[in-house]
Amino acid sequence: MTAVKLDDRLLEVSGAVVRFAPERPAVDGVELTLTCGRVTALLGPSGSGKSTLLRAIAGLEPLDAGEIRFENHLWSAKGLHKPPEDRRCGVVFQDYALFPHLTALDNVAFGLREGPKASRRETALRRLEAVELAHRAKAYPHELSGGEQQRVALARALAIKPDVMLLDEPFSGLDRRLRSELRGATADALRQSEAATLIVTHDAEEALELADSIALMNEGRIIQTGAPDTLYMKPASLTAARLLGDVDVFEAEVRDGIANTVLGAYSATGFTNGDKVLLLVRPEGVKLERADAEGALARIIARRVSSGYARLTCRLETGQTLEARASLKENHRVGDAVRLGVEPAFAHLVSA
Repeated sequence: MTAVKLDDRLLEVSGAVVRFAPERPAVDGVELTLTCGRVTALLGPSGSGKSTLLRAIAGLEPLDAGEIRFENHLWSAKGLHKPPEDRRCGVVFQDYALFPHLTALDNVAFGLREGPKASRRETALRRLEAVELAHRAKAYPHELSGGEQQRVALARALAIKPDVMLLDEPFSGLDRRLRSELRGATADALRQSEAATLIVTHDAEEALELADSIALMNEGRIIQTGAPDTLYMKPASLTAARLLGDVDVFEAEVRDGIANTVLGAYSATGFTNGDKVLLLVRPEGVKLERADAEGALARIIARRVSSGYARLTCRLETGQTLEARASLKENHRVGDAVRLGVEPAFAHLVSA
């Protein structure tokens, strides 16, 4: 018998609709594929339908239309709803939902039903060891830090060896330093579990750092999917670009395959004469030169320090502003005149 490869084991969401009211659906015709052994981030603003989609996959919300399948086994469809306990989904919610009267070890062992008690506790202890918390096995939730509670919740969800792992804003209650520390370890544990993983987040940095692929969601719909670097550098729309981070926008009209902007001329392959386009520029791609160099003339009107670099707001002669990022060792100051250029890889044209 031929072994089934991880990338052949898929959870597939097809045309999924979840409607709570007659108006716009909370989930509106979503198409999404999750692959075992890979982490997918579902990124979007509050109210975009992310958590509702996660709950639908977990079996906590029925579909009004569409289907959810795992390895061609139908989980959800209109008039068909496989209950959560039959889906082999591990779920970690924002509040971790640990039982306050149980120790960390007993919380992890809670979902294990097969085998003698001693065997179940041994399995739970191994899961705690995997998240480096075996030494806290006897601690109760109120005795654990926020990061420790998050890892216990993760260990509990992974203890049942789920086919699908679903995490809803798992780092939202942690401080910035702890979030950064836990992301990598969490992603490693999820990949090692060989489950198909979906992490819901509204934090672009988190999605870019954690995920093998990202699905961007807005107003109930998936608007773009792909590898993190591809989505960051080549967003399909202004909305997609803004979901992933800071971006400046310049309007242009295509003439003879070229979009002329105040920042220069850009090839408009795929567009036709007269098309209105937007040039999207990431701050990392803005190059600052001396005022007597080539480029668009601008003046620095604001300087802020952020995460080890300087954020410079520059006003062009047209009055439009854009943000650049520079090393703290560079002597840029408010009031300086500069010339601006853009690295092509950080500039991308989309339809207006």
